[in-house]
Amino acid sequence: MIGVARQFLGDAGGSEELAALDKELAEVQSRLLDVGSAIATPAAGASKHRAARVAFAEGHVEELERGIDGMDDQLPQLTQFILPSGGKASAFLHVARTVCRRAERSALPLCRAGGEGEEPPTDPVVLRYLNRLSDYLFTAARFAAMKGGFEETCYRKA
Repeated sequence: MIGVARQFLGDAGGSEELAALDKELAEVQSRLLDVGSAIATPAAGASKHRAARVAFAEGHVEELERGIDGMDDQLPQLTQFILPSGGKASAFLHVARTVCRRAERSALPLCRAGGEGEEPPTDPVVLRYLNRLSDYLFTAARFAAMKGGFEETCYRKA
């Protein structure tokens, strides 16, 4: 979903801000491969070398936080729920956010310890990354809509 959104970002024009967002999203795609490696390599059965190779750094979560803050500073304050909208790139980023939430729920049992004193199979920082990534993708969707000149559709109660 992020890859599709990136393709549509490229079609939206050559703004520096959208190019910077595209670069950040490319980084996110690479980190998601790292997330997959961390999940696929349970800590208990991994050699020290392999565990070190798939370690997931807390700094990746902090990078997402900085990205959220940077975009949020430029966005109008949200006063209503919004629906996936705001152009193709934005709509796909909204879909990516929902996929990310699903992945977060799937990873939850893997990032929790099984019993007293037992380490979780997967480093809990992976779960924090997925949690913050969904917020990042929501903010990125709003940012892409604004910088692309598209309006967001607000939720209306029946």
